[in-house]
Amino acid sequence: MNFEIIEGGVTSPKGFVSAGISCGIKKRDSKDLALIKSISSCNSAGVYTKNIVKGAPLIVTKKHLENKKAQAVIANSGNANTCTGEEGLKNAEEMCEYVARELKIEKEDVLVASTGIIGVKLNIEAIKNAVPDLVKKLDKDGYKDASKAIMTTDTFQKTIAIKLELGGKTATIGVMAKGSGMIHPNMGTMLSFITTDVNIDPDLLDKALKESVRISYNRVSVDGDTSTNDMVVILANGLAENPLINEENEDYRLFLQALKKLNVEVAKMIAKDGEGATKLIECKALNVSSEEKGEILGKSVICSNLVKTALFGCNANWGRILDAIGYSGVEFDINKIQVTMESKKGSVLVFEKGEPVPFSVKEATDILSEDVIDIIINFNSGNYNVCCWGCDLTYDYVKINGEYMS
Repeated sequence: MNFEIIEGGVTSPKGFVSAGISCGIKKRDSKDLALIKSISSCNSAGVYTKNIVKGAPLIVTKKHLENKKAQAVIANSGNANTCTGEEGLKNAEEMCEYVARELKIEKEDVLVASTGIIGVKLNIEAIKNAVPDLVKKLDKDGYKDASKAIMTTDTFQKTIAIKLELGGKTATIGVMAKGSGMIHPNMGTMLSFITTDVNIDPDLLDKALKESVRISYNRVSVDGDTSTNDMVVILANGLAENPLINEENEDYRLFLQALKKLNVEVAKMIAKDGEGATKLIECKALNVSSEEKGEILGKSVICSNLVKTALFGCNANWGRILDAIGYSGVEFDINKIQVTMESKKGSVLVFEKGEPVPFSVKEATDILSEDVIDIIINFNSGNYNVCCWGCDLTYDYVKINGEYMS
């Protein structure tokens, strides 16, 4: 491959800086306000949640992206600014205004995002007072603080970058994301901010983003709840100086491949960090008759609470897997399928050709004690392979969400 994953984030591409500070939105003294900025205008695109109830920041960002241009993104955690009426929309616009004034750019070139509690008025004065300091702290290393500032119930930062060669030039794509609970993208149920110095036409950028989201974030589920606020946005400033990608040529395909790889890695981070989770579950639907059917089958398994709880208990209860694919709505021949469960400790075949396969319960329990578990279902009925990602369901998930005020 002509690309490699590297340590970094949204400031890894040329021309991007970021910062994260505490402005007082969260009750505890922790970072809650982030800013990403490019030194020049960017071709930009976004993908948004399909929840009918949408946060004010999504509405404002979507409007600001009508011209497919942006130069900065401001995001806060601790308050979703959702279901807050006209005041919420005004506050989202004002967040953009404060940033635009300090950066001396147009308000419409600022995108805005919020995550946190729904139905609580945003402390806009705290943000207004903090923006000048936030701008002063913009730096190449600022991605570390910025990625902290967008976290809610996340237990670790989700940041990564990838380098690739395009037209003889080195280009970079970077990302920071948040997501732990209320994750069932359609799109979206999480926040993901992607930056790149690739020189690419805005319509092709939009197409690549949507395609990469389809096979990454949209194949993740933590708890089956589609959020009100979450989105993916991408900014491309062209500073890599590669020949403009304005057709679906080899450079476009390589960019798309790298973007898919990047977003799949982040999708797996989000699934692994599901609220209270102890295991990342990868369900691989193999040899299905279409990609669409494979996705339905795979998501049916990772969304099953019975499968999730079984894996939390290291229990190879394969009947729950068959149950989940059976109610998915996709037709298949049970006499053709093969079900295997595996981890780095080994694999165990549990079902084949319509019948259970004898296995050691002790060995299976040991295999399922790892923190990454693969459920491999071979349907033997086509040429498409699809992977979906989820996590186990634990006591802590109930505790976290029982105490979370909405």
